[in-house]
Amino acid sequence: MKKNIFITLLLLSCICIQAQGKKFNLIIGTYTKSCESKGIYVYDFNAETGDFQFKSSTENIINPSFVSVSKNNDFIYSVNEDGPKSTVSAFKYDASNAKIEFVNKQEIHNPGPCYIINDDKNVITANYTGGSVAVFGKNKNGGLTELKQLIKHSGKGVNPARQEKSHVHSVQFSPDHQFVLATDLGTDKMYLYQYNPKVAKPLELKDSIKVKAGSGPRHFAFSKDGQQMYLLQELDGTLTVYNYKKGKLQLLQETTVLAPDFKGTSTAADIHISPDQRFLYATNRKEANTISCFKILKDGKLALASRISTLGDGPRNFAIDPTGNFLLVGHQYTNNVVVFKRNKETGALTDTGKRIELCAPVCLIFTK
Repeated sequence: MKKNIFITLLLLSCICIQAQGKKFNLIIGTYTKSCESKGIYVYDFNAETGDFQFKSSTENIINPSFVSVSKNNDFIYSVNEDGPKSTVSAFKYDASNAKIEFVNKQEIHNPGPCYIINDDKNVITANYTGGSVAVFGKNKNGGLTELKQLIKHSGKGVNPARQEKSHVHSVQFSPDHQFVLATDLGTDKMYLYQYNPKVAKPLELKDSIKVKAGSGPRHFAFSKDGQQMYLLQELDGTLTVYNYKKGKLQLLQETTVLAPDFKGTSTAADIHISPDQRFLYATNRKEANTISCFKILKDGKLALASRISTLGDGPRNFAIDPTGNFLLVGHQYTNNVVVFKRNKETGALTDTGKRIELCAPVCLIFTK
């Protein structure tokens, strides 16, 4: 009898652990001036059912349009787009109860921050309007030091409407953490910075890589093994595959997120690889409002698998839950997050009918 009770309790415990393993916090950064928003939101997301529940939010935070979570899952850092008064903010984050507590903020001294990353030592932003990369240190309490390095790019591209000057759109650490790569939509270049987190000015320019004229490099993703980098270009929808090794990029393939018969306006936006590394997804905005799915071949090249509507306007950002079961697309202009079910074998997306109604969601991140 006691043995049966023990076995029953053990099974219930296993079921409970499995259920907890399918639940994640979903952090969403928003714009706050186009409609009513408190800033950063946290939802409980069930990666088995696709259900969600609001947990918490910040208060009176201006335009935290892009956020980054610390490696230990205990701090959130956000840009605050506010023209010449733009700042970067630090928040203490308790993942267990989704509590977000403001720590401090620092001036960027450069307008238009649109992307942010962090590691143990530093927080780094890409500043679109200012055409620059900014570096802030971290205090012991997780807060931000004053600006310690600001690198301004120069130059322009062939598109006078969008490339009249430098527009840095994203930054990422290389897979080996030896470099920081920055995309510059305005100059059609990828900039490669040697990264030394322990010195006063951590970034040192090592190389710049020219991409197709007028393409406008925006976001990019590395394969898990670090051997390929996939670059999405905003202005013409090009999707470029590079072989990557020790800070060197070698062109492998160019494809596109545009349908062959598409005649309207578009601006490509976000790009991510599925957790199993089998599929790559990329969104496209304006009149397109699509998400393309590509199968990743053994040599790292891409083959189009499907392309569907994102069922909203302005799919600026999206995220795949850590189990790979669901893909969520944030729509800046229809003010919602659409929840798609993923077919892990084909990569295909199916609308679940579930929506998170939220003002201008433009950054989605899953955490434990």
